Amino acid sequence: MRQSNQRIVRTLFVAALLFSVVGARAANWLFRNGKSNYQIVVAADASPSERTAALELQDYLLQIGGVQLPITSEPDRRRQHIFLGYSPQVAALTGESRPMADDERFTYRSVGRDLLIWGGSQRGTMYGVFTFLERELGVHWLTPDCTVVPQSRQWRLPKLDHSEQPAIGYRYNNYRCTRDQPVWSAHVKENMQGPVTNEYGNQEGYWRCHTMGQLVPSREFYATHPEYFSLRDGKRLSWNEQLCLSNPDVLALCKERLAAVMRKHPGYRIYSLSQNDNYNFCQCPDCAAIEAQYGGHSGLIVWFVNQVADAVREEFPDKYVGTFAYQYSRKPPVGIVPRDNVVIRLCSIECCFAHPLTAGCPQNEAFMNDMQTWAEIAPHLFIWDYIVDYAQYVAPWPNFQVLAPNIRAFRDNKAIGVFEEAEYQSLGAEFEEMKSWVVNQLLWNPEQDTDSLVAIFIDGFYGKAAPRVMDYYRLCQSLVKPDLHFGIYIRENHAIYTDDFLRQAFAILDEARGQADSDIIRQRVERVRMQPLFLHCMRHREQSRQDGTWEELITLMRKYNTRPRENQTLEEFLRNG
Repeated sequence: MRQSNQRIVRTLFVAALLFSVVGARAANWLFRNGKSNYQIVVAADASPSERTAALELQDYLLQIGGVQLPITSEPDRRRQHIFLGYSPQVAALTGESRPMADDERFTYRSVGRDLLIWGGSQRGTMYGVFTFLERELGVHWLTPDCTVVPQSRQWRLPKLDHSEQPAIGYRYNNYRCTRDQPVWSAHVKENMQGPVTNEYGNQEGYWRCHTMGQLVPSREFYATHPEYFSLRDGKRLSWNEQLCLSNPDVLALCKERLAAVMRKHPGYRIYSLSQNDNYNFCQCPDCAAIEAQYGGHSGLIVWFVNQVADAVREEFPDKYVGTFAYQYSRKPPVGIVPRDNVVIRLCSIECCFAHPLTAGCPQNEAFMNDMQTWAEIAPHLFIWDYIVDYAQYVAPWPNFQVLAPNIRAFRDNKAIGVFEEAEYQSLGAEFEEMKSWVVNQLLWNPEQDTDSLVAIFIDGFYGKAAPRVMDYYRLCQSLVKPDLHFGIYIRENHAIYTDDFLRQAFAILDEARGQADSDIIRQRVERVRMQPLFLHCMRHREQSRQDGTWEELITLMRKYNTRPRENQTLEEFLRNG
C-alpha cells in the first residue's frame, strides 16, 4: 500500500512538472491559432516613431499570425508584454541607461516571458521593431509597393538578445524608383532622404551640390564683375566656369549667401559649398599662389571653405558646411586641414567598379591612397559613390560584387556618410529596385552576404519566375573577370559583353517570362529582359530593326518612360536612333 501511494505521489509530481513546463511554454507563444496573451506596451510620452512602430508591429503580427495584440501604456500583470522604447520597465529589467534620442542603435531582448525593444527615440526603437520583424519573422520591405509578409499559425518567443548599430551614420541612394518614399526609407533604415519629419521620425538632409555657381551665378555678376570667375587662358569665363576663390568679394558673397540659405532652410544637417561640375578651375596668380602654399587645388578649396565655416559657426553651431574632393580637387591638401564643422565629400567617379577598392585593382590604388589621407586629416568624411552605368542605364552592369567590400572600406576610413548615386532621372535602370534595397541593407551592415540578400529579393519580388531570374543574375555576375575593368561610362562594345552572353540571357529570361504567374510578375520580368534587349539593339542596330527587337525595346522604353543614359532623353534617343 505504501509503495502504491509513493507511485501515486511520483505520478502526480511528474504530471505537475509536465503541466508547469507545458504551461510555461504555452505562455511564451507570441501567437498560436489566432490567440495571444501578449500586449504591446508603449510609454505615454513615446515619440511619434515609437508609436508608429507599435502600430506596425500590431499590424504585421495580425497579418502574420491572425492575432491583434492590444497597445497600451498601462501593462497588465496578468499578461505578457512587448515593451517598446526605453521605459522604467526596461530600466528595471535590464539596468541599461537611456539612449540619446538620435542614437540609432537598438536592442531587442527576451527577459523571462517578456520581449523588450528599445533604442534612441528618434529612430532607434523603430529600427529595432523593423529588424525584429525582418530578422525573426521574415518580413521584407523590398520596394515601396512590394512587402513580403509570411504567414504562420504559431510563433513562440525564443531566448533573444540582439543589438545593432549602423556601420555608416548617414545613408541613402537616389534611385528614382525609391526616391521620395519616406515610409519605405524608414523600413530600410535610409536616413538622409530629407529633410522630412513625419510619423516615422525624421530624415536628415544634405543641401544640394555644385553650389558655388548657385550662390554666385555668372548670369547675375559676370557683366559687372567678371573678376569673380575663373581665369582660363587669359580670359574670365562666363559659362562652364568656376569661381575665383582668392577674390575677397567672392568669399564675402559666399559667407552671406550660404548663411541666408541656412536660415531659409533650417532642416538640413549639411550645406554644400562646392565646386561646379567642370574642370575650369581658376588659373589667376592669386589662386595659383594659395594652391602652391597648400598642395594643390583642394588646398585652395579647403582654405576658402574653412573661412565660410568659421563665419557661420556661431549662428549655426550644430550645422556643417560640406565641400567636394572631386576630380581635380580629389587629392588631399598639404599644410591645411578642414575645420571641425566642415564635411569633405569624397567622390569615387574615376574608380573601377568591377573590382572592390581593397582588392588591389591598379585603377583603384590612387583613390584608396587619397581616401586614407583624407581620413587622417578630415574631421568628417562623406563618400559620394556610384552604382549605375551613366552611359547606358538599362544595360547589364554587374557591380554587386563590389558593394559590400567598398562600403566596408568607407566605414574603415571613418566615413560618416555614404551617398550612392544611382539612376535619378527615370525608371527602368538595370535591377534598380533590387540594387536600391541591397545597398541600403549593406549601408546599415556591410558584413552581410550580398548574394544572400539578392536571393531574398529575387525570391520575394519575382514569384514563380524567381529561379530563372536568379540564373540571369548569376550569368551577369559571371561577366566580371580579374583582367577586365569598367567604370561608370561604358558602352555596348565594351569587352565585358559578348553575343554569347546575350544568347544565354534571352534563353533564360524567355523562360522566366513564361513562368510569370501574374501581370505584375510578368512586368517585373519584362523590365529585367530590357537589359539584354537594350544591349542587343545597341550592338546590332540594323539586325534589331530586322528581327523586331528594336520595336520591342522602344515599346518597353515608352511603357516605362525609360531614359537610356544620363545625357540623353528618351525622345532624343528615338530621334537619333
